[in-house]
Amino acid sequence: MATIKEIAKACNVSVATVSNILNHKPGASESTRKMVLEKMQEMNYTPNIVARNLKMKNSRSIGVIVEDMTIFSIPDIVDGITEHCEEKNYQILLINLRLFKKYNDKYYHRDDYFGTVRDEINKLIAKQVEGIIYVTAHERVLRCIPEDLSIPAVMAYGYTDNPKIPSVVVDDEDGAHQIVEYLIRQGHQKIGVIGGKTDSIHAQDRLIGYQRALYENNLLYNPSFVFWGDWTRDSGYRYTDELLAKGVTAIFCMNDIMAGGVYDRLEELNLKPGEDLSIVGYDNRELSGYYKPPLSTITLPLHDVGYAASEAMIRMLKKEPAERADGIYKVNCHLLVRESVKNIQ
Repeated sequence: MATIKEIAKACNVSVATVSNILNHKPGASESTRKMVLEKMQEMNYTPNIVARNLKMKNSRSIGVIVEDMTIFSIPDIVDGITEHCEEKNYQILLINLRLFKKYNDKYYHRDDYFGTVRDEINKLIAKQVEGIIYVTAHERVLRCIPEDLSIPAVMAYGYTDNPKIPSVVVDDEDGAHQIVEYLIRQGHQKIGVIGGKTDSIHAQDRLIGYQRALYENNLLYNPSFVFWGDWTRDSGYRYTDELLAKGVTAIFCMNDIMAGGVYDRLEELNLKPGEDLSIVGYDNRELSGYYKPPLSTITLPLHDVGYAASEAMIRMLKKEPAERADGIYKVNCHLLVRESVKNIQ
C-alpha cells in the first residue's frame, strides 16, 4: 500500500501538499488536486485514519456497550445511536455482553457482571474512543459505569442516578396515559390492568400513567382491577377470567405479549377481542399486528432513545451545558390505533 511520501514523489509535489489535499485544505491548484487524487487511486492509497486521529487527539469514535443484542429493544436503540453518529461523522465500536443469553433476566438483579462492564470500558478507552454509551435491555437503576471515568458516558434505556452520566429513557407514564385516555374516549370506564413484574420501573410508571388518566377523567381508581403478571403470554391468559368477572369492558395489558394471552383465553370462551372485550397492549412488538384483530398499542420510541443518547454524548464532547440538571431525558411514546377497541359510547 502506497504512503503519502510515495504519492508526493510520484506527483513531484511536497508531502504537505498531499496532506492538505487529503484534509480538504486550500492551497493546491485544481489541476494539482486532480492529479494527486488520481495518483492515489492508481497507487491504491488508503489513508491511515486511526493514525491521523491519534495525532489530532480526536478519534471520532464512540464505544457502545449493549447488554444483549438478542433483546427486542436493543437493535433499534443501536440504530438510533448509529444514525446520529453518522450525521456527526462519528463511528461506533460495538460490544455485545450477551448477558441475557448467559443468565436470562436474572442478571437484572445482580451486580457481579459489573467487573466485566468495566473491563470492556477499559478496552474501549485503550482504542481511543471519545465516549461510552451503555445500552440496557430493561430500564432499571444501574451503577456499572465508574463515576471517575476519564471520558464522558451516557446510559440509554436505564438510570444511573448520577446527573454527570445522563440517562435517556422512555416516558412510560406518558405512553400509558395516552392509551388509557384513548380507551376512556371510546366510552370505557371499567378498565382492567394486567401489569408486568411489580419491581419493574416500566410497570410502575405505566401504572402511574393509567391512574393519571383515570384521575383526569374523574374516574375512581379501583385496585381490584389491577393484576400483576410477569410479562409472559400466560400472565394475560391467567387473569382474563378474573377481570371479566369484575365486569371490565377493556383491559390494558402492559405489553403486547400478555395481550396475546388475553386473546387466547377469549377464543376459548367464544368471545371476540374488539367486540366482546376491548384490549390494548404496549411496546408495538411485530406480532401485535398479526393478532386478529390487530392490537391497538403503544410504540416504544427505541430509535429515538438511541438518537437522543448520541445527541447527549456529542453535547458532552463539545462541552455544551446539559439540558437537564438531573441528567434524565425522557422520550415520548406514540399511540398506534388498530381494531382491538370498541367504541361503546
